[in-house]
Amino acid sequence: MEFQIDKTDGNARACTIKTAHSTIQTPVFMPVGTVGSVKSLDAVDMSEMLGAQIILGNTYHLYLRPSDEVVKHFGGLHGFTKFPNSFLTDSGGFQAFSLSDISKADSNGIMFKSHIDGSTHYFTPEKVLDIQYNLNSDIMMILDDLVALPATKERIALSIKRTTDWAKRAITYHQEKQAQGIGKHQNIFAIIQGGTDKEFRHISANELCALPFDGFAIGGLSVGESNALMYETVEYTTPLMPKEKPRYLMGVGTPEDLVENVERGVDMFDCVMPTRNARNGSLFTSFGKISIKNAKFQKDESPLDPECDCFTCKHYSRGYLHHLFRAKELTYFRLASIHNLHYYLTLMKQMREAILKGEFKAFKAEFYRKRGK
Repeated sequence: MEFQIDKTDGNARACTIKTAHSTIQTPVFMPVGTVGSVKSLDAVDMSEMLGAQIILGNTYHLYLRPSDEVVKHFGGLHGFTKFPNSFLTDSGGFQAFSLSDISKADSNGIMFKSHIDGSTHYFTPEKVLDIQYNLNSDIMMILDDLVALPATKERIALSIKRTTDWAKRAITYHQEKQAQGIGKHQNIFAIIQGGTDKEFRHISANELCALPFDGFAIGGLSVGESNALMYETVEYTTPLMPKEKPRYLMGVGTPEDLVENVERGVDMFDCVMPTRNARNGSLFTSFGKISIKNAKFQKDESPLDPECDCFTCKHYSRGYLHHLFRAKELTYFRLASIHNLHYYLTLMKQMREAILKGEFKAFKAEFYRKRGK
């Protein structure tokens, strides 16, 4: 992987990442394709219509169905899905966290039961890398120990100890595999934990950033804490991360979250919000969110957002989308998801342009002005 900083504006960064499959310009939002598919959209929609440079797949879900061996049979995620650009695969640590009633972590890894058939499985730092070698993703996240917030100091301390121990095992294993010719074009990112406790974030960042990972993520946020506390934690953590490597904030978030955290030095984001909200009738616009299910849109001939040039806004009215949603037509999911993802991806491009021009502060002020904030 190649990484360069193109411009900074305050703490905000415009960077370029080159992987084996694509050139990624940051700040970047990664649409979530959990099981190798962004819900209701295909590879042509993602690459040609939306221009996504990278999407996220999930190790836990792909391991269970269709299995990493099946994906390998088709030539990895790129051959299986036909998406030509980069993939990042999450390790499954978040799924173990979110399925905590059917999973249990110990010092060696995470035992969990499949949410599909109840079968028992055990993820170790080495196991999740083996799965990701089969998936052939461009960026592999290592196994981490994530905790819900609020949490006791004892539980957070255990989380960062496990995360560091697993990171050391992961980087050693990855180096051994690359020496054997496996995963030579795959990159590996570590995940900084520590809740919202600055002391623990400092410990976790120092321990992990001393190891030769290709990039670093901030994990364990957007799991119950307030937005203000999340922003404060990111602002404290990003200066602890290497300037010369990508910075990724996992599972975040709203358009406001993206703007605030780009300002704090984050390069990469992912979240299910744009596609999940689309399916539920909540659509993002330059002036805020609208709920397309509202009766007031029944005879509205205007596009979702007059400032948007996505496929949906160029061809269809609010009234038609309101009808599709009310009629539970499957076409609605595609058109709404295209719009919301276009909004997110365009927002990232606009922030990049503002950083390159040294105008990020003015961009942020205009972003909020349009929302009446």
